[in-house]
Amino acid sequence: MHIGVPKEIKAHEYRVGLTPDSVRELMTRGHTVTVETGAGDGIGCDDEAYRNAGATIVDGAEAVFGGAEMIVKVKEPQATERKRLSAGQILFTYLHLAPDAEQTADLVASGASCVAYETITDAAGGLPLLAPMSEVAGRLAAQAAARGLERVVGGRGVLMGGVPGVSPARVVVIGGGVVGENAITMALGLGADVVVLDNNLTVLRRLAARFGPSLRTVYATTAATEAEVLAADAVIGAVLVAGAETPQLVSADQVAAMPRGAVLVDVAIDQGGCFETSRATTHAEPTYLVDGVVHYCVANMPGAVPRTSTYALNHATLPHVVALAEKGLAGALADDDHLANGLNVHAGRVTCAPVAARHGYEYITPDDALAG
Repeated sequence: MHIGVPKEIKAHEYRVGLTPDSVRELMTRGHTVTVETGAGDGIGCDDEAYRNAGATIVDGAEAVFGGAEMIVKVKEPQATERKRLSAGQILFTYLHLAPDAEQTADLVASGASCVAYETITDAAGGLPLLAPMSEVAGRLAAQAAARGLERVVGGRGVLMGGVPGVSPARVVVIGGGVVGENAITMALGLGADVVVLDNNLTVLRRLAARFGPSLRTVYATTAATEAEVLAADAVIGAVLVAGAETPQLVSADQVAAMPRGAVLVDVAIDQGGCFETSRATTHAEPTYLVDGVVHYCVANMPGAVPRTSTYALNHATLPHVVALAEKGLAGALADDDHLANGLNVHAGRVTCAPVAARHGYEYITPDDALAG
């Protein structure tokens, strides 16, 4: 199969779909890889590194999209990239379609087969291609909260870990999944006073067993969530509903009642955000204020550490890239129900139920779409 890797064009996105090591693995299996010039610069891999791995380097995204049977990216295709997709082409990347009607419509119109990293599952019920970036984003979230508390960006002027005689910051993590667990790890490591909210007792028991009395666990009722949020110096939103838009768990009225200079970090912003006052920001302008509360809502947080993120992501994506390249779309999805769950759009039909429901499309199962 001919695989194309374009340079990411989303603002301040420095990751790349394939590392030179991944390219070499594909080349040894007889596939062809075309990489846009400069695609790997953000992770410290220049064109020569890709040439040495066997890739062909081309100028411009048009040359990549025009010749490839499968496009491997990191972030959702931007408007100019969506126009370059063609019927029968495979797109393999993060999509996050539930909050994005425009992207969904463009992908449907393209006729391409679009497989989303974030809805591929595993035997344990996890999201294995989302997990590496969730780990990175969770750890970055604690760092973002610490920076947001600094007075120079509008924060309360509180040091996350405090000092002897002065209390540390009170950090509330909403959601105890992969993002939440990693945010807790970092926040506790920085010396913060941390509480986690979740409505799954099994999750709370697991976190309590791991972190011990250093972490306070609270069952996430509406009343408990409000009480913890209003008492917090920083709140990290770490809630995910696979393939669907994230529920808003903190209202605008609650934000207005928080202490001035408190911080909200919305890791769920790619799926619409879990705070009513959230709107997507960029690494160039990561924060804004609402009612004196600092909001950090960067939609591609792991892009801040692109080398770590790209290598971590490739370790998870490469087996699926190989399967798609060697078996084709239909063969790979027929052999792996978990990979089939990643198919969101195929030949003008929506094959992800939450996306179809959110945007008013008729839902068709991946099996039926491929059969048709």
